[in-house]
Amino acid sequence: MAAALGALRVLSPSSPPLSPSFQRPRRRPSTVLAMVQEQATQGASVTYAREMERLSAKESLLLAFKDAGGFQSLVSGKTTEMHRIDVNERIVGLERLNPTPRPTTSPFLEGRWNFEWFGAGSPGLFAAKFLFERSPATLANLLGLDMLIKDGYANVTANLKFLNSIETKFLLRAKLSVEGPTRMKEEYIEGLLETPTVSEQAIPEQLKGAFGQATGTLQQLPASLRDAFTNGVTIPLSGTFQRLFMISYLDEEILIARDAMGAPDVLTRLDASPGQIAADPVITEYES
Repeated sequence: MAAALGALRVLSPSSPPLSPSFQRPRRRPSTVLAMVQEQATQGASVTYAREMERLSAKESLLLAFKDAGGFQSLVSGKTTEMHRIDVNERIVGLERLNPTPRPTTSPFLEGRWNFEWFGAGSPGLFAAKFLFERSPATLANLLGLDMLIKDGYANVTANLKFLNSIETKFLLRAKLSVEGPTRMKEEYIEGLLETPTVSEQAIPEQLKGAFGQATGTLQQLPASLRDAFTNGVTIPLSGTFQRLFMISYLDEEILIARDAMGAPDVLTRLDASPGQIAADPVITEYES
């Protein structure tokens, strides 16, 4: 009985408070503030380290393009298997650091881009093949490929030179539609082969006579034919080709897209700074 009464006395409201050693310690405001500041500092350090890693990966990829021989080596088929696997390894390394979660609607997507690397299904390779299949490899040289993305359309320009003296362009126009945060559809609309421009100073002596005759013949053509030649040749492509692709990396300087087979295209920006781009009208809505 005495033991039971003792237990009731311990549990009663009048019992003395628990020993301080059993009470939950209260954090002082200064301690909480210090913990918050420490977490913020750690978060900033992680963000800074990731950004430095991303910048290093970008530089590494650009150096890999240079080591592989650049654009001309890729177009001519001289890029070795070792260089290809090296470039692709660095592409994957940069993709995992993608800073843009919804690239298909990002303002960074619009602008003029230069092809550094392209896969089997890219519009860049399509334009290159179109030109080289119609031009002797020993006479034609593809100088470069670039693409302008604006208002839901992509315009690819291939710059070609014949005999080191005759320059022309092939323009490929495609419609873009958003299919998701990273996925887009591309539908070719038309191609345009511009009228060549000729540098008379660069024409070999043995060809200057033929060039003069061709110029004279052009001037004698009926106005309708002469205007058609002057304005270039348009090639309808609607309904001939379309593809799905995903944007796996996008920032203010580099764009990486992969087709359905996983082949990557890598482009670098040619036009204005990111601040100027953001100030311009951007793509706000696509057909999907």
